[in-house]
Amino acid sequence: MTDGALVPEGPAGQPDTTPAPGPYRPGYELVSEQILQLIAELDLRPGDRMPTENELAARMGTSRTVVREAVKILSAIGRVRAHKGRGLYVADDEGMLGSSRWGGFFLPTNLDHVYMLFEFRRVQETAASRLAATHATPAELRAIAAAADTCRQGHLTHQLPLFERGDDDFHLAVAEASHNQFLVAAVREARRLQHQSSTIGLHGTVGGHAAEAVEEHLAIYEAIRDGDPEAAATAAGLHIDNTLQDYRSEIQRRLFG
Repeated sequence: MTDGALVPEGPAGQPDTTPAPGPYRPGYELVSEQILQLIAELDLRPGDRMPTENELAARMGTSRTVVREAVKILSAIGRVRAHKGRGLYVADDEGMLGSSRWGGFFLPTNLDHVYMLFEFRRVQETAASRLAATHATPAELRAIAAAADTCRQGHLTHQLPLFERGDDDFHLAVAEASHNQFLVAAVREARRLQHQSSTIGLHGTVGGHAAEAVEEHLAIYEAIRDGDPEAAATAAGLHIDNTLQDYRSEIQRRLFG
């Protein structure tokens, strides 16, 4: 007993330690997580053949139909390849920085991995914004401004796909303006992994940070336009920090109501 609180009792007067049931999650969503965990446990590499749908269903105590739906999700986010007549394979797309190797490590619903990804994004995007403030051309500035406006319109009209397209275009346009192709590749890959986390863990939704994100994009753009590297880096860091805080809040809301 702590702070005078009453602890519910189980059988024979023992404290009931049964965890409270969490919110409902579709079976295919849980199985998609389990498949990713299995890939990591079996140390499967990009291009390796995976267990069949029937084998996965048996391992996970579910139906082949649920496994098939989970595979569709994992195929859509680039983690699994289904070859007709040949079976399932770990996706083998290789980006400039060996993106499939990152994908093989990253578990989209592992919060430690998500937090590490945000740390990585902070390093990337503060550096990209700092360099963009020095190197951006007029055409690149227009591209950044246009992407920020697309994101704003998506928010104002409640069109999530438009908001997400503007958001992706904005961050990639800033990276392009850094004139560093390694940063461009890293920003693109980190956003791809974050999209996986959102798709599996948050059903593709965004939290309550959209309005602030629109204004934070504007602050980053203005600092880059004004040629102020430190202000651009500071604005980018704040944007990533606030996005992470929104992610944490959304996860807590889903877990604890």
